Amino acid sequence: MTPAEIDVLRALRPGDAQLLLAEIEAELGRRRLDFYVPSAKQAQFHKLGRTKRQRLLIAGNQLGKTLSAGAETAMHMTGRYPNWWEGNVFDKATVGWVAGVTNDALRDGVQRMLFGRTDKELRGFGTGMIPADALTEKPSWRIGVNDVIDTAVVRHGGGGDIQAGHSLVTQKTYEQGRKKFQADTLDWVWLDEEPPHDIYQESLTRTNATLGPIYTTFTPLMGYTEVVGMFLKTPSPDMAHVRMTIMDVDHYSEEQKRAIISSYPAHEREARTLGKPAVGQGRIFPLAFEQIACEPFPIPSHWVNILGMDIGGDHPTAFVWLAWDRDTDTLYVVATYRQGKDADGKLTSISTHARSVKHWGGTDSRGHQWIPVAWPHDGSQVADRSGKNNQTYADLYAAEGLNMLPHLARYPDNPDGTVGGHGLEAGVSELYDRMLSGRFKVFKHLTDFREEFEMYHRKDGVIVDAFDDILSATRYATMMRRYATEKPRETRKTYDRAPSGNWRTA
Repeated sequence: MTPAEIDVLRALRPGDAQLLLAEIEAELGRRRLDFYVPSAKQAQFHKLGRTKRQRLLIAGNQLGKTLSAGAETAMHMTGRYPNWWEGNVFDKATVGWVAGVTNDALRDGVQRMLFGRTDKELRGFGTGMIPADALTEKPSWRIGVNDVIDTAVVRHGGGGDIQAGHSLVTQKTYEQGRKKFQADTLDWVWLDEEPPHDIYQESLTRTNATLGPIYTTFTPLMGYTEVVGMFLKTPSPDMAHVRMTIMDVDHYSEEQKRAIISSYPAHEREARTLGKPAVGQGRIFPLAFEQIACEPFPIPSHWVNILGMDIGGDHPTAFVWLAWDRDTDTLYVVATYRQGKDADGKLTSISTHARSVKHWGGTDSRGHQWIPVAWPHDGSQVADRSGKNNQTYADLYAAEGLNMLPHLARYPDNPDGTVGGHGLEAGVSELYDRMLSGRFKVFKHLTDFREEFEMYHRKDGVIVDAFDDILSATRYATMMRRYATEKPRETRKTYDRAPSGNWRTA
């Protein structure tokens, strides 16, 4: 502050000072976008817009997900991008949609963030993320609904490299249904709170002509839905997600964070504070990961080893390496791998999967994997559906140098001579029993195992078959541990060290 400004303030009477302070606060309210500074996770979300068309900011409640998307939306409509901006940029006026669950949620969330707390008298209009001087026209209002904006015109650019024009934004709700999300061409879409899958797909279609961004922000209270699965399990090359937890924000003190976390019911706590899809009270392994985690260590040469695999297709292919201490009957997850589609959106080849895991523990003199591989029933299916080649998936992996076991994963034969089963519930029950008794441990750096472990759940009493590729591979290896083998002496030297790193391929 300059000396002249200080003299002006000294000359103010008490009433004048209050009026000046009120005017300053009002002016700040009309320029909220100028003062937006993203957190590290919010900045990561914005930056992904440069390279990813579809983005998800999955976060806990009241952590700033609507704030960040509101700021980005205001930038796309006004062309006012700050110097630090690294995300997607529009150099012309845009047409876009914002959407929420209901009219009330839309008014109190997205509309408040963009335009301020406003009503049809326009009180408070212009105190949101869109600067007041860009709102030069009155909005149109939703018919038959209290104080919900239908469409608004926003002044775009007008200086420097940004062309002058007028952007148009329309507000929609999921309760209107899929048909209300048809028949328009858009530059961008912001979906606040989780949309139904059909509405997400319709919204994405609206930007196909422009290849514009569609960004979604929500707390995953509905659990592992189809929309969540698209981003977390089988994302296409143009998709990305950022998860923001209460630990990633600085607008709460540590004491406040603890109080907020403890205020939620246990079955909602992780979704509301950590942005993890809620699994309610149906979580299959209701344990903290720390209870089964351990530090990596060199695997003793007398322990036996086995790999388990889950064959992909419409989901990723996964491998798990288990080391078995037979003296204590404890299984250790030593390494994991999960890979779906490559950077071009194509299914990763069998040879790529095999090369990624063949080095685990070293290879024999022929360059082949020595650890036996347990595989599921679909490994016996013929891979070439054209009928030109009768090789099964197990055959193809064996040809790539993996030590595939001679038959699919199953429990030992029954005393009456019947073939052992391979039931899902039996496998899950055995894993849980081992976890509770301390006979199942996971190297703590294997974050992909942790992700699946924490999301594995039931719905209506049935195990949800989603995001469980590594866990399935673990079940198969556990089921076939009777075939586990020691490290051959010819390769033992390369094996007697602690495995390091996470073998997962993104």
